[in-house]
Amino acid sequence: MRLYLVQHGEARREEEDPSRPLTEGGRIEVERVAEFLARAGVKVDRILHSGRLRAAQTAEILARHLRPSKGVEGAEGLDPLADPSIWAGRLREVDEDLMIVGHLPHLAKLASLLTFGNPEPQIIEFRYGGVVCLERKASGSWSILWIIRPDIIPSR
Repeated sequence: MRLYLVQHGEARREEEDPSRPLTEGGRIEVERVAEFLARAGVKVDRILHSGRLRAAQTAEILARHLRPSKGVEGAEGLDPLADPSIWAGRLREVDEDLMIVGHLPHLAKLASLLTFGNPEPQIIEFRYGGVVCLERKASGSWSILWIIRPDIIPSR
């Protein structure tokens, strides 16, 4: 099983717009990442997001390119300050390739908990629109396969 953890794209500041939609730059970066992932042959069965506008918009852009067979939907427990052990537990029961679009610090804590067994040491430096690919082995342990950041993908 592969798990793709995605930090939402850059969003407007709360003072500008309390709903915090993606900025134009955020949309462009997520679009570039989505195109890159599709060209690389990344396949996901489902994309889940926190339900917040910036995460939902990021998920929709990714879905347009990756075409998840089971669609896109909001999910509980993916807010910035959510307990990462909730999703660590849920993922034990998941067999499909899954993409989760969320927020910091939750994503960083979840990645650390899955790979290191402790949510506190920050082992991955997330970036807006970045993707971390983890793989669960048959033993149940997780490893990091790759990380992609928008700033390393060449503009087309």
